[in-house]
Amino acid sequence: MRNISARPVLHIFAATTLAGTAIGSSAADALNDRQSARQQTSENMMQHHPYVGMWVTDDGRVRHELLANGRYDEARGNRESAYRGRYEVTGSHIEYWDDTGFTADGDFVDGNTLHHGGMVFRRK
Repeated sequence: MRNISARPVLHIFAATTLAGTAIGSSAADALNDRQSARQQTSENMMQHHPYVGMWVTDDGRVRHELLANGRYDEARGNRESAYRGRYEVTGSHIEYWDDTGFTADGDFVDGNTLHHGGMVFRRK
């Protein structure tokens, strides 16, 4: 029986394959690290954002909780979590993207007042 592992072509093939795997893993790890860092930066910015917290209409019927991770949870009347989705704040403007595909926006008039969908919310 011949020993094929002694053939130079197989050594080159094996070395190339292993090197490609190492480079591929390295590149994937670097990409994952960059994505993780970007997400962490975004979450840190949201955690320190001045508008994170609970916002409620004067009659208490509609309640928006702006979460530090860029998500929101809206309750309406007795219906908790009636709407959920993500949001982004740019300056004093807020954009909402509901998980069902609905979009909305609003504006923070000051640090304690939000105008959204024809309603006025106050910070709680």
